[in-house]
Amino acid sequence: MSVYKDGNKWRVIYRYTDSRGERKQSQKRGFSTKKEAQAWEREQMNKKESSLDMTFESFSEIYFSDMKKRLKENTYHTKEHILRACSVSFKNNTDKS
Repeated sequence: MSVYKDGNKWRVIYRYTDSRGERKQSQKRGFSTKKEAQAWEREQMNKKESSLDMTFESFSEIYFSDMKKRLKENTYHTKEHILRACSVSFKNNTDKS
């Protein structure tokens, strides 16, 4: 994992091994702070490792990218709507604590 200063912005170069065992490299640019870049990098690592430390948003991205191939379009949109409604409700309840 590498975080670099790129002019006045920050860049992350992320290397990983895909499901077929091939080494891949990904990068993202344009982070305002080093902390933002490192947070993105950490989130990508959690996604690839299927770690339980990932955010709910990351989990839902993985879930929906997997389920989109398996479900009919209308069912997919229904599930997406329900999950969005639940996540908004969940965020509202945790903010009050």
